[in-house]
Amino acid sequence: MQRPELTATAAEGTASMIPHYFLYEEAASKVEPSFLHIEPIPVRSGRHNWTIRTHTHPDHHQVLVISKGGGAIEVEGVSWEVSPPALVIIPALTIHAIRFRPGTDGYVITVALPFLQSALDDDANLIDGFRVPVRFLSQQIGRDIDLVGLFASLEHEFVWSAPSRRTAIKAYLQLLAVTVRRLLEQERVRPISSAREAETVMHFRELVEKHYRDHPSLDVYARKLGVTAARLNACCRMTTGKSSLALINDRLLTEAKRNLLYSDMTVNEIGAALGYADPAYFNRFFSRNVGLSPGRFRERLFSDETRAAAS
Repeated sequence: MQRPELTATAAEGTASMIPHYFLYEEAASKVEPSFLHIEPIPVRSGRHNWTIRTHTHPDHHQVLVISKGGGAIEVEGVSWEVSPPALVIIPALTIHAIRFRPGTDGYVITVALPFLQSALDDDANLIDGFRVPVRFLSQQIGRDIDLVGLFASLEHEFVWSAPSRRTAIKAYLQLLAVTVRRLLEQERVRPISSAREAETVMHFRELVEKHYRDHPSLDVYARKLGVTAARLNACCRMTTGKSSLALINDRLLTEAKRNLLYSDMTVNEIGAALGYADPAYFNRFFSRNVGLSPGRFRERLFSDETRAAAS
């Protein structure tokens, strides 16, 4: 398994450069709470020369299963190589692009968050498995999970009209969510978190999303959640394997990388948009966590893109 790691004006400027779709190359529209779509990978990718260019889905999660072929998936600037069988989760608002090998097969599910929450009975343990980009490869999936069969059964229910069709679709989504949950647990050497702990972390992430540019202390976050900072940290470690501070830093780094990749903002402007009044402090924070300065990170990525385009 692998997981990758603004001011309002800056955020809008960055987002406007990235196409927003509910399905690739179909214009984004107001999210339908009951929206779910599933199709074989070749249906859309085949007619686009097996290349899905950089875009994001504002209101929908995507789940892919790859049964044949494979390729490279870029998620928030991190490149993943995938070979079958593979399962990939791309949450809403995640910037991504895919270059499939010709002839790749499998399925892709696109689902609105309200429908997913309803199908999973608002179970925080199950919903949390779809909130972070993640891939599972053959060595994690093993031989006892027929993911391709699960997706095929879901597609079968999707394309025909039969009694209790919606109930069947929800049942298959529940089975998929349970499978994701178990795969995540296999990768974590830690106690299994309770539903209450997972819900605390879910609400913490929602608060981080709203306030990370303002850099409130962990005590402030904890008070908003009605727990102590130590309890919040324990919930984060049990549910994600990371400390509460690490989750905040991950969010800051993700936004910094997005701006370095997809905007014309200078490094100092990016730091200021993320709440760093001192450019040197932002540079040290980024370098310590990424291993490269912001400027060098941007240069290396553009150099890699140039080489890929020329090949």
